Amino acid sequence: MEKLILLLCLASAIFCCFSSSAEQRAEVDGGRNGTVRVHVGAVLDMQTLEGKRNWASITMAMDDFYAAHGNYSTRVDLYLRDSNTSIIGAAAAATELLDDVGVQVIIGPPKSTQADYVLVLGNHSRVPILSFSATSPSLSTARTPYFVRTTLNDSSEVGAIAAVVKSFGWRNVVPVFDDTDYGTGAIPYLVDALHAVDAAVPYRSIIVSTASDEQIEKELYRLMTMQTRVFIVHMLSDLGCRLMRKAKEVGMMVEGYVWITTDGITNDLDLLEENVLNSMHGTVGVRLYMNRSDEVVRRFTKRFTARFAQGNPSVNKSGQPHVFDFWAYDTAWAVAMAVERAAGAMRPRIRGSASRSSASTDLAKLDAAIDGPRLLKAIHDTRFRGLCGEFLLVDGQLPVSAFEIVNINRDHGERETVIGYWKPESGITRQPNSNKATELMSIVWPGGSTAVPKGWQIPTNGKKLQVIVPLRTGFKRFMSVELDPTKNSTSVKGYCIDVFDAVMKSLPYAVPYEYIPLQQRTASYIDDLVHQIYLKVILPPSSSDHSLDPRPESKDVPHSLLQVQKYDALVGPITIVANRSQYVDFTLPYTESGVSMVVPLKKKPGNALIFLKPLSADLWISCIFCTFLTGFVVWLFEHRDNTGEFGGPLHRQVGVIFCFVCSTLVSSPERKLKSTASQIVVVFWAFVVLILVSSYTAMLSSMLTVQELQPTVSDVTELQTKGVYVGYKTGSFVAELLQKMNFDRHRLRNYSTVDQYADALSKGSNNGGVAAIFDEIPYLEFFLSKHCLDYTMVGPTHQTAGFGFVFQKGSPLVADVSRALLTVTQGDKMVEIKRKWFGDRPTCSSQRDNLSSMRLNFRNFWGLFLISGLVSITALVSFGYNNPDEAKEVMARMQQAFFSIQRGSWIERLKVSPNLITMGKLWHFRP
Repeated sequence: MEKLILLLCLASAIFCCFSSSAEQRAEVDGGRNGTVRVHVGAVLDMQTLEGKRNWASITMAMDDFYAAHGNYSTRVDLYLRDSNTSIIGAAAAATELLDDVGVQVIIGPPKSTQADYVLVLGNHSRVPILSFSATSPSLSTARTPYFVRTTLNDSSEVGAIAAVVKSFGWRNVVPVFDDTDYGTGAIPYLVDALHAVDAAVPYRSIIVSTASDEQIEKELYRLMTMQTRVFIVHMLSDLGCRLMRKAKEVGMMVEGYVWITTDGITNDLDLLEENVLNSMHGTVGVRLYMNRSDEVVRRFTKRFTARFAQGNPSVNKSGQPHVFDFWAYDTAWAVAMAVERAAGAMRPRIRGSASRSSASTDLAKLDAAIDGPRLLKAIHDTRFRGLCGEFLLVDGQLPVSAFEIVNINRDHGERETVIGYWKPESGITRQPNSNKATELMSIVWPGGSTAVPKGWQIPTNGKKLQVIVPLRTGFKRFMSVELDPTKNSTSVKGYCIDVFDAVMKSLPYAVPYEYIPLQQRTASYIDDLVHQIYLKVILPPSSSDHSLDPRPESKDVPHSLLQVQKYDALVGPITIVANRSQYVDFTLPYTESGVSMVVPLKKKPGNALIFLKPLSADLWISCIFCTFLTGFVVWLFEHRDNTGEFGGPLHRQVGVIFCFVCSTLVSSPERKLKSTASQIVVVFWAFVVLILVSSYTAMLSSMLTVQELQPTVSDVTELQTKGVYVGYKTGSFVAELLQKMNFDRHRLRNYSTVDQYADALSKGSNNGGVAAIFDEIPYLEFFLSKHCLDYTMVGPTHQTAGFGFVFQKGSPLVADVSRALLTVTQGDKMVEIKRKWFGDRPTCSSQRDNLSSMRLNFRNFWGLFLISGLVSITALVSFGYNNPDEAKEVMARMQQAFFSIQRGSWIERLKVSPNLITMGKLWHFRP
């Protein structure tokens, strides 16, 4: 009896355990194989075509998985719940799956906004939430560790889009996106990626997801009035298709426009209707690369189409799988693999009494999965070759892989043409497995053009480029504006204007523009103009500011020039400096750079040895040698027959020879020559002397003229020490530079014209003028070309970037104008412009530098010395040939005399050697 009671109690306990386990979330099948059944939920939008396709893909994955792995000890039981396309519906469906069904994993929900709420439930209950379509970057796997993203983050494709923009050099890009979580989530990442490739985003076009066709058309017309012609469309395909159709209707799918679509539209190209594709002709799209020609993918596509049509006979649309269907398939496969990995320790979730007695909507009392961490780790460790490529999770989501860049080209009836690939490690390539960066293949752009659009153009309303010019600059050769009140017209001309006109004409496209003269009412008017360009309007000056204008002539400025206007550029003698570049963009410089100073010249003490400087040392030595050589040759031929002129004692003969040769340097020789040979030698030597003396005289005169003048101030330190007044050009940034150089602000005086510069320098600091003028080198060189003899440029040069043209920050014209500027400055056109406005005269400083550094040297006259030397040597050879005995005797006596002088003391060398006396007797010296 006791044994029977014990058996009944044991059976009752076993029955209770079985009943309890029947209510749990994981069940053990009592079949032959002892299969572990794991409950997995799916939250999908079953009211939509996408949801139906997703469910078909998930069920196919489970069937295929267990058909291939029939020996596995686990089986996944799928429980589908409809989210009713709403956030609340998704949260309610997930709550039901967690509380009533007791699922261990949830696949879905499809939208990022839905997933944002479901993730909280998954984290609380420690149940992994795997979403194959929630792509928003706002969903963080770091903050919600039980969230697994089995798709790509929307921000992963911004690198590919930026690479396309960079490859064509577009400087301005406008993103067009909807106001959904998908549309707005990736825009900050896209903007950052564009900035990284030097592309600005001047405007962001947001289109409401519920916008009517009229609202879309209105926004497109707004885009047409802008200069930018590169648009990146980031929105879901339904709204994106409506946008592209409207763009075609309003005339924005023509030559000159660029449309780039992100994966929200590009992934759906296979599902779009023909009329939509025709309106997108010339569009470039970016999407995940998936080898659709792979045999496995092709077989899946064929089976999926048949299964979807069988399960949804009432759906007329194509059953072609979407990329999210591929990801849904891989996600379900990954869940089945992870469940098998964790099967050895899978235990049922225990629901407490509190949860039984409370409503199912009490989210705070959802029971936690004991094996959630183990199952989450198994999912993270799962790796296999899926339909979309390698399934590998990094930090809870799929890493960035290769993207495919396609061109929608309807010329041959095709949907799209692959023009390249992009990978983070190698950039743009032409093959998906290549790591060699290259350019994209040829592209057909909107309008059927194959020429790369420049990315911007003057708006379609025909408005000209508004170019501001300062009304008065002082240096009229650089720029001047003449107003004709009677005709209500202006004439703008000058060096800067001619350069700008030449540059705009050299652009590969036409840019209509007009000059708008403007007068500002502050001393730093150039900085004011630059800052107002940054503000993009010109503010009319108030009457109270009239007293601040240092130029009385500004009162005559027509009021029409002072109205509020919008503008595009600023042209004139505008120097490129750092503080200005914070507000505007400059082109490359087109003038010499630097700031220096001009000071008056004064006479300096003479140099007693300046007469030696015209000739170099080697030229002086050559002259002395040739002089004595010529004298010796003349004496050799004249001393025997011309005793009246060359006779007498030895000391007299030496003096006659020296005086005769030296006299040829300054005048014609007075002594008569009898020998024909000596006359020829003297004629050639006189020719050499004529050239030398003329050159010497000219060089010495130039040196005396230049070197008599020197600067009154040698450097900046001297000016600062003396505390004198210095000047600068009105409106120039040089005033700030002088203050940074520790010049007293009250010791600075501003001037506007060349004549004012000269007048101030001539007066001097003590008489109401200045001791020096500081200005940019182009201005100073122009000033010195007018006042060459009285002033000079001295001191160190403070580097600046020269003059440049000013455009709005991020203007697409800057790059093209800079390239055109290089073409102009490196060609003959720039030479013509400079000659037109400044002539061919060099500056005074360069003239003085050239004269002071120039000296005559032997290289200038070696031809003359060669001729004279050859004549003298020929005469000597002729003498030796006609008088061989006497020539030998002379050479022997000269050798003995040389050795005698070399062996004697310094005093004896000054005396007449006996050998010389013997030579004198031989040559008929008469003491």
